[in-house]
Amino acid sequence: MLQCTAVALLPPDAVLRLTAPGADRPEDPEPYVLCELGTHDDQRTEHAAYLRPGRTPDSPALWFFWTGSGPERTHRAESSPWCPAVLRRLDSGLVRRCALFDHHTAAHSWDVTDPLGDLIAEQFVSGDSPEG
Repeated sequence: MLQCTAVALLPPDAVLRLTAPGADRPEDPEPYVLCELGTHDDQRTEHAAYLRPGRTPDSPALWFFWTGSGPERTHRAESSPWCPAVLRRLDSGLVRRCALFDHHTAAHSWDVTDPLGDLIAEQFVSGDSPEG
């Protein structure tokens, strides 16, 4: 399943919270976020973007949720626990946790394909420069 292509501008209050002194935050927070869920029904499912981790790898992470666009858009930023689903491949011993929040309604993260992200990752793995 392809990744949802919804994009949202972070509201100023969310950016301020991310950049507050003492907060665990990225050095340069992006003002735009991308929905990290697989393609979904925009009318019944909120878009969701991961903002920052919790204090430990298992603590709830901060997520930005939104529906609609323009003046009809509603949004919220809140901590949410991680999805407990785990993918185990018996043939290789691979264990992979879902990288989304608990009770997400779309597919688990391992079923979501991001063609652009895959292309960028390929460039880093092969050692080729992105310019060609």
